[in-house]
Amino acid sequence: MSAPRRPAPAREVAPRAVPPRTLRGARLKVDMIACDGRGLCAEVLPELVTLDDWGFPIVTGAVPPWLEDQADEAVRLCPKLALRLERGGR
Repeated sequence: MSAPRRPAPAREVAPRAVPPRTLRGARLKVDMIACDGRGLCAEVLPELVTLDDWGFPIVTGAVPPWLEDQADEAVRLCPKLALRLERGGR
């Protein structure tokens, strides 16, 4: 006769991972009046921001999900608060 089986120790169930937020249709916008052309946005996000001859940003295209962190960082670092992300129908 074998000893009664003990139930297996309860396993902790990891919480479901929350998918990263995506910025579908998000666009990076520049307030050209507020901008003074320091170019930090182009350093942080060279995939979407280039600079004109005077150092002012030229933004090309929508923000893809894989550049979300860099876009947030560019907005956060703008010394003149001239950048913003417009999400969806805004």
